[in-house]
Formats: sequence, C-alpha cells, structure tokens
Amino acid sequence: MSMTDPLGDLIARINNAQMRKKPKVSTPNSRLRVSVLDVLKSEGYIRGYSTVEHTDGRSEVEVELKYHEGEPVIREMSRVSKPGRRVYVAVRNLPRINNGLGVAILSTPKGVMADHDARDANVGGEVLCTVF
Repeated sequence: MSMTDPLGDLIARINNAQMRKKPKVSTPNSRLRVSVLDVLKSEGYIRGYSTVEHTDGRSEVEVELKYHEGEPVIREMSRVSKPGRRVYVAVRNLPRINNGLGVAILSTPKGVMADHDARDANVGGEVLCTVF
C-alpha cells in the first residue's frame, strides 16, 4: 500500500499513542522519519527509538514515548508542510513556536534540524512540523 504522507502518518501515530498512554509506538521505517525522530530525541521530546528488522524484508521503527508525571511531554504536534501545500521559509522568517518554548522541525539543505539549529547554521528550508 502506498502512502502519500509518511510524516503525517508518524505524527498521527505518536498523537494517538500518547492519547492512549502507550509506552511505545511502531511505524514503518524511512529516512525522513528517522531524521525527524533524531531531532525529537535531541530536543528531549521522546526517550529514543530503535529499528526492528522483520523476516520478510521490511523494517519498522519503534519509538519510546516520554511522559512527565503521567502527562505526555509532547503536548501538541502538528504537520505544517503537507503534500498538497509545501511551506518554505527563509532564515529570517523562521517561526518561533510558543515564544521559543516549542520547536519547528525543518528540512534544510544541511539536513533535517530544529529551528534554532537552522538559525545558527543560517539556513532556511521547508517547515515539516511543529512540536510543543
């Protein structure tokens, strides 16, 4: 089955698992998903992730969700740039999520990174999603 928005699928799986207070969620493996999960881990929104290889040749990523005092660390995670409408920003127009408390994840020429890292590297790019 082909999927038109793998990152949107990842976000939906994370949001649904956190609503049900699940400790882990699994998603099909892709380089974009792993890059976004790297950013989420470095920013402290998830505990970590691991790749699981199946015997039929496909692989999945198992994401360990993070909770603080019973509440999910990720309060809100939403897709900005969608397959039907891409959103690109220059470095001077990078969004600040909740006055800098949240993170915008961007796909830049230097790789997938958080908005503050993109400001430091002086690059703009496509805004993939926002996390708070």
